[in-house]
Amino acid sequence: MKGEMTQKGKEALERFKMESASEVGVTLNKGYNGDLTSRQAGSIGGQMVNLMGPEQQWEFIREDIKNIGHTRILTYSMQVGI
Repeated sequence: MKGEMTQKGKEALERFKMESASEVGVTLNKGYNGDLTSRQAGSIGGQMVNLMGPEQQWEFIREDIKNIGHTRILTYSMQVGI
């Protein structure tokens, strides 16, 4: 059904959360983790977002319209979320 998470999905999300926590140096316990600071919890969530939707950058080189013979480098950055 729509909106229901399967047991496999829950387990995968839990593993992902634990891996992200270890990458940022936060120790998580199985179950309740209400003793975490906001900074610790935010760093885990931020790491998860960075891994799910990394920043993309593109560079384009084009001729400068005002200065003949010169080029200009344009850089576009964006982060795509899921």
